[in-house]
This record gives sequence, structure tokens and C-alpha cells, in this order.
Amino acid sequence: MSTPTSTAEIQRRVRIALSCAQVFSSLGNGSTLALGSILAVELSGNEALAGTATTALGLGAALSAVPLARLAALRGRRVALGTGLLVAIVGTFAMVGAVVFSSFPLVALGSLLVGVATAVNLQARFAVTDLAEPHQRGRDLSLVVWAITVGAVLGPNTGGPGAVLAAAIGMPAHAGAFLISAAGMVIGGAIIVMFLRSDPLLTRRRLDDAPPVARGSHSWAAGARIVASNPTSLAAVVGMIGAHATMVGVMAMTPLHIAHHMHDAGSPDTLQVVGLTISLHIAGMYALSPVMGVLTDRLGSRTMTVVGLVGTLVAALLAGLGAVHLPLVTVALVVLGLGWSAATVAGATMLTASLPPSRRVEAQGFTDALVSLVGALAAASAGLVMGGIDYLGVGLAYGGVTLLALLGLLTLARRDRIRPL
Repeated sequence: MSTPTSTAEIQRRVRIALSCAQVFSSLGNGSTLALGSILAVELSGNEALAGTATTALGLGAALSAVPLARLAALRGRRVALGTGLLVAIVGTFAMVGAVVFSSFPLVALGSLLVGVATAVNLQARFAVTDLAEPHQRGRDLSLVVWAITVGAVLGPNTGGPGAVLAAAIGMPAHAGAFLISAAGMVIGGAIIVMFLRSDPLLTRRRLDDAPPVARGSHSWAAGARIVASNPTSLAAVVGMIGAHATMVGVMAMTPLHIAHHMHDAGSPDTLQVVGLTISLHIAGMYALSPVMGVLTDRLGSRTMTVVGLVGTLVAALLAGLGAVHLPLVTVALVVLGLGWSAATVAGATMLTASLPPSRRVEAQGFTDALVSLVGALAAASAGLVMGGIDYLGVGLAYGGVTLLALLGLLTLARRDRIRPL
């Protein structure tokens, strides 16, 4: 049996390995978010399909979350995370193929596979809580989320360096960004395979003397039952869904809105402005996550989830109402990222703390799948809203989604007397 000192040392190594891997593995999502909607319109010739790449990213995460959780339960976090990144690497090369062969179907397929990296990033934040002390769960979780900052912020800005790389090897300009993303994912995967030892989930099981996991367990239905049976878990999921749907819906249409606005103004610097705006948004999502983690541990996860939802609501309304002013849109995207960060860190901490270790992995897998699926639906519907009532409608519509989630969380708290966690 491991001693407390050895367990703390394992947790320290796990935290470092996961954080380092996140730095590199998050490059692909940033590139796909920044270029995906533009590529989808260029290659399909249909603006109604602008949300295809973001939708596919969400679907990839949704479809892989439960299988990755099942694999983690059977083989450990290291195998699950490494396998997920391998699939995502294939996706980045599919995106390269989409650019080279001007293929819209490859954009959809590549984005779907790259979305598996999103599921990996989501599972990594839960992996670091396997051995965390209860009073430090929010901090440890937020540190792994924070590590995404470097790769996620650089990802949307790899267009310029990628174009130089692509020109040097005789490929179209956009292909270079995805080659850089692939390299980052390879490094991230190598870090997980080589250094995520001892495996945190398997170590937790040994410490708890838990029985082996049955191969038929860990399904959507099982996770849903666990979440629905616990009002605190349900409140956490409602909060994360509301924040994520609004963030994805508004963010997915922002590059296209900027492209339209700058085209009308005759500006040639569209990609640079898109890259900067999305980078600042992603910085808002991840850069202050350690602060969100500390506040979650001190103020309570429910309080911080409410704060996050209020932030995303304000940001969505600001983006829509200030659509004609790009600096105001950029400010709104930063606030949107901060609200999402607070709701995500606090919601994930609330979910983990509300369940015993034996039930967490199933609930976590279901939650990741559901949040990603809702994000995919938000991205798909955002394209329709954008086509019908423009960017103003996107801000108002998804602000309404956040408001509903906020009311739902508060209702659960009042009716079931959820105690602060």
C-alpha cells in the first residue's frame, strides 16, 4: 500500500506530466477553430456550412468521451489519453489533405478526428483529480486546464508560420498550420505515454482496494443515471452545458463575422485579426484558470459556477449588441472565455466532489460527452442563426441559453438545498 508521502509524489508527477502534455496537444484545436469555419465556406461555397468544422470538433469529442472513459476504467488514464491523441493526429493530417485537395468532406472528417483531442483535454482535467486532496481539487484541476493556454493561444496564430513552412515544402498556405498542430500532438502524446506513471486512476483503485472493472460497464446510460440521481451532480452538468453552449455558439461565428466586416471595410488583414481575436478569447478561457481554481476552493464550486454563467451571459449580449464594433466584439470574446473558465473549472470540481471515486469515471465520461454534444449542436445551430438574423441574433440567442442554464442551476439549488462544495 502506498504511503501518503509516495501518493503525494505520484500526484506531483501526474500534475506535471498532464500539464506539459496539454501545452502541446492543444495546438490542433486552436488551428481548427480559427481556420475551420473559413475553410468550410471556401471549400463548400455555402455560408450555411460555416459551423461545420466546429460542429465536427464537438461531435468528435462527444462520440469519443464515453469510449475513452471506458478505456481509462479498463486500462488506465495513460492508455486512454495516448490513444485519443493518436486518433487526433490522424485528424490533423486529414485537415492537411483537405487543404491540399480542396476537399470539404476532408474538412469535416479531419475536424471530427481532431475533436478527439478535445475529449482528451477534458479527460485530463479529471485525471489530475484522481489522487488530489479534496481541498486542492479545484487548484490541481485548474492547473491542468491552464496548461492548455500556450498551445491553444498559439494555435490560432500558426497561420503565418504555417504559411512559411508550407511554402518551403511546396504546399498550400493553410496546410502548414495543421502540420504544426500535428507535431504538437505527437509531442503531447509522447509525454503522456512516457511520463504518466504511475497511472493516477489505477493508483486510486489500488489505494481504495476497488474491485476490477467489468468490461460491459461505463455507458452513456450508466453515466446519465449517476448524474441524474444526484442533484449536485446534475446542477454541475447544467452549469457546464450552459456555459459551453454559449461559448461555442458565439465563438464559432466570430471568425466569419470578422471576415465579413473586414471585407466590407476593404481590409486585407482578416486572418491576423481573426487569429488575434480567437487567441485573446482562448487566453480568457485558460490563462486565469488557476485563479478560478483557487476561488472555487475558497468560495465554493456552486458560487463560482453561477459567477461563470453570469459572465457568459453578459459576454454574449455584449458581442451581439456591439457587433459593428470589432474592438467591442474582442472584449466580449475575452469575457466569454473568462465566464466559461469559471463555470468549467467550478462545475468539474463540483461534479467530482459530489460522487464517490467508484462512480466518478462513468459520470465524468457521460458529462464530457454531453457537454461536447451540446457544443456541437450549438455550433451547427449558430450557422443557421447567423444566416437568418446575423451576428446580433447569435449573441441574443445564446445569451438566452445561458440564462436558462442559470435559472436551472438556481432552481436545483433552491429545491434540493444543495450545500456549497
